[in-house]
Amino acid sequence: MKNFLEELRVQRWDDHRYYHHCRINQSLHLLSAMAFVLAYGLLFIDPAMAALVAWMVSMTSRQAGHFFFEPLGYDRVNQATNEFKEEIKVGYNLRRKVVLLSVWALLPLAIFMSPGLLGLLPVHETLPEFLRAVGYAWLFLGASALLFRTVHLFILKDVQTGLVWMTKILTDPFHDIYLYHKAPWQLLQGERFAEKDLHTSR
Repeated sequence: MKNFLEELRVQRWDDHRYYHHCRINQSLHLLSAMAFVLAYGLLFIDPAMAALVAWMVSMTSRQAGHFFFEPLGYDRVNQATNEFKEEIKVGYNLRRKVVLLSVWALLPLAIFMSPGLLGLLPVHETLPEFLRAVGYAWLFLGASALLFRTVHLFILKDVQTGLVWMTKILTDPFHDIYLYHKAPWQLLQGERFAEKDLHTSR
């Protein structure tokens, strides 16, 4: 258990120091985290709605922070190129995220063109039924992406690395709220980047 928790700490630290320099990105992660916590609660009440909240609010805000606001050039703080960081990324790097988000974006079109999606989903006739079908499809996609990368890490690394990464992903919303709750205020104070924190928060 001690080794598990230490690896979890390392994975969280690497994710923070390599991919969360920008206060805008951190603020979007805070929004994403709060929406994910809401989605977690909805999961026990309405799984389709939980998936809609998770993907339409949480994932879009989270990934927008990475794609549009996080610096992609040479990382002076960690003395690492973006190519190096992408190569050693434990979870979904930007290339893998593009693939995942492409599938996410195409699923509603596939469901619209083929109601029921070959018997995999409830057939829709109204807009609310369509949205629920999309929600169920996105829920399956999210669970599949989590399990796929976990098992992939079992093969590439070892079982503990995969289980640690899965634990990190599932608990990230709560950790991000703790980590980035001050980011909007820091951004309003004119602090665009968090280089000091990245040096001292290890």
